[in-house]
Parts: sequence; structure tokens; C-alpha cells
Amino acid sequence: MLSVTRNALRQQLRTPARAFSSSPAAHAATLKERLTELIPQEIENVKAVRAAHGNKSFGEVTVDQAYGGMRGIKGLIWEGSVLDADEGIRFRGLTIPEAQAQLPAAPGGSEPLPEGLFWLLVTGEVPTAEQVRGLSQEWAARAQLPKFVEELIDRCPNTLHPMSQFSLAVTALNHDSAFAKAYAQGVHKKEYWKTTFDDSMDLIAKLPNIAGRIFRNVFGDGKLPPIDPAKDYSANLATLLGFGDNEAFVELMRLYITIHSDHEGGNVSAHTGHLVGSALSDPFLSYAAALNGLAGPLHGLANQEVLRWVQKMRAQIGEDASDEKVAEYVWSTLKSGQVVPGYGHAVLRKTDPRYTAQREFALKHLPDDPMFKLVGQIYKIVPDILLQAGKAKNPWPNVDAHSGVLLTHYGMDQQDFYTVLFGVSRAFGVAAQLIWDRALGMPLERPKSYSTAAIKKMFEGK
Repeated sequence: MLSVTRNALRQQLRTPARAFSSSPAAHAATLKERLTELIPQEIENVKAVRAAHGNKSFGEVTVDQAYGGMRGIKGLIWEGSVLDADEGIRFRGLTIPEAQAQLPAAPGGSEPLPEGLFWLLVTGEVPTAEQVRGLSQEWAARAQLPKFVEELIDRCPNTLHPMSQFSLAVTALNHDSAFAKAYAQGVHKKEYWKTTFDDSMDLIAKLPNIAGRIFRNVFGDGKLPPIDPAKDYSANLATLLGFGDNEAFVELMRLYITIHSDHEGGNVSAHTGHLVGSALSDPFLSYAAALNGLAGPLHGLANQEVLRWVQKMRAQIGEDASDEKVAEYVWSTLKSGQVVPGYGHAVLRKTDPRYTAQREFALKHLPDDPMFKLVGQIYKIVPDILLQAGKAKNPWPNVDAHSGVLLTHYGMDQQDFYTVLFGVSRAFGVAAQLIWDRALGMPLERPKSYSTAAIKKMFEGK
């Protein structure tokens, strides 16, 4: 029923999400050609915004915000997405349900192809199916890894965490950076975006081969099938991981990459990529830095922490446990000084739409899965407990509360690899912004900092 509804909506909603001009996206055969048309217009748009509003204030910054992880401080430009506390993420103005309805899907599929999401993030426009196919083919053509990068991954001990291997391999791709070479040759700064685009396309294209090689080295026999130029990005990724014959898993990858691709600019991985890129580090170095942030337990590792908590709950209270037993376990978690993983968010104040999208996928593909049923039971019980306990401004589930259960259902139970999938996805948002950072001439990021002593002196007698 969901796929029928989305397909019907796709026929009705074929308008650009946010066009920069009246020229339809269909006039440009390639993404780079469309960007070439859009960039001069957007440069003028930004000039007009700064001329009209440049001296206006976003609001005050408090001392508590400086000590509190800069939560709520408004100080970044991020074009691809904006996170609303009530609505959740919007990709160039589109909510997740709208993106699911409007972005092209694979033949016979219902989930949006990530290629279309990347086109949307970069241009603000919904691409045609033909443009999406072109992007799939271009990424397949760019996917091969340099031999030394393959050897570098193969020499890693299988005890080295997959995220460490992932970051290492992405860093090594800097060897062939088009941007680094052009910069060394003195290219004009107005041309920076072109080689940044080329590096970004190479980066995204090569991630499935990197991820697949790491997965098969650590958890399999090390043998990797080739990229199929006739398949879309997610289908190739699923095949490289050994799940390509399961069409439902391929569909999951399409959804997973789409909803994990971007979450505005303030999260650790996105901000890190933007920050390092502001030093004119190429996209490979910038994204490797972002991956190191994503590897932290408070960011990309959260989904496996959720899964482990749910699995421990099931082991203790058994399958088909009563709501009372689930509630008792949740209370015991809180009383032991721990948090309920997967619930709450720094910005969101309602259920994360990314959670909802995954729940809809599960209802369609695995409604009788015992772990999915338990996750649904937790969803019904936890928010009220967190409100009673006064533990969260937002007691609702976030994206991490569901993804591990979906992956486990299809046999991907290698939890240390989950963040690598997140890393493949987040490259879309970071790369899209890096392209616009260079196109718009964004400067080196350098906020002001203070010491505790300086703050005390600043407010003495006030």
C-alpha cells in the first residue's frame, strides 16, 4: 500500500524542490553541467542576502552555550538541509515523506535512489529518472580503487576497527586528488569548485568498494565481486557486502543511505567535514576527518548501542514480554545511571521522521520479526517513562532506535560495521556542501574562544 501511494505521489509531484532559476533540471544532461548553470545565480543570491541582512543578529550567545557544546548557537551555513525541531529534517525543503514521494525509485522499487537525493542536495532540484541513471553510471565508472589503496586495506589486521580502516582508506585517496593538484598548480579560486566536484564524485563512487573490501576482509573470505555498471549505487553496495540477491535488503540500503545522508551542518561529522574543508583540504582529507568524528560513541556508534541494549533486554525478559516487563527494564536502565539509547535528540522535539521511515519499511517487509515487535513495544512505552523521570526534553526515538534491528533481520549482525554504512551515507551531505563551500568562496572557519578565567574577568562586577 505504501509503495502504491508513493508511486502515485511521484506522478503528481514532479516539480523542483527549490529551483535556482526557471530552467528545468531536465535541460542539463549531467550534474556538473547543471551546477555550471546554477552557481553564478546562487553567488548573486548570496550577495543579495548578505547585502540585505548581513548586519542582522541571529540572537545572543550565552556562557552556558559555550560550555554546553555550542548547542543552539547559530553560526553555520549549510545549504543541503535544515533541521526543524518539530518537522525533522528537510532536504532542500523536502521532508522525508516528500523526498520518498518525489525522488526517482529503481524499476520495481519504492524507496528513493540515493543518486536522486545527491542531485537534490547539490542543486535543490528533483532530478529526472534519466539524470539519476546517468549518475549511477558515472559513479560505477569512477568506482575502481587505486591498487595501493586496495593493498592498504588488505594489510590491515582484521582486529582494526572497520571505521579506522575506512578513514585510513579515504585519507589515502588524497593521493589522486584533482583539487590538490589544481591548487598546487595555482588554479584560480573561482575554479575551485570544479575539482572539488570531481573529487567529491570520486569519493562517493569509491566508498562501496572500500566498504565492501573492509567487510569481506574482516567478516568474510576477502573476495570481492566487481561493480556492475548496469546497477544503481545501493544495489552495487549490497552486492559488495554479499546481500545483493536480497531485493528487500537492496531497498533497505536505498532508504538507509537517503535518510542518513544529511542532517544539517551542526552535527559532528558534517561540521568536521566543513571545518577541515575550510582550510582548503581536499574532499578526501575533509571527509576522512568527518569519519573520525562519526566513529565516536556519541555520534555514529549510537545505532549499535541501541541494538545491544535491545538484545540484552530480550535476553533478560524473553520474547513476547508484557509491557510491564519492558517498563521494568527501562526503569532499571535509568536507575542504574544509564540513558535509554536511541531516545532524545539535541534538536528534535518529536519522533524523528527517519525513525518513522524505517518503521514503515519494517511494517511492509518484516512485520512479524520479533525484534521489530519489541522495538515497537519500546516505542510505545519509553516516552512516557522518560517524561515521568524528567530525563529528556525530547523523549521520542531518533534514527538510531531502529536501524540496527533492520540490518540484523537481513543477516547483517556485524555491529562494528554499522557505522561504516552510516559513513557511506553521510558522504552525500558533506560532499554536497563542500562543493558549494568552494563555489561560494566560503572562508576559513575561525570562531572566537575564551578561557574560564577570561569569562570570569569579563563579567566581574556585572
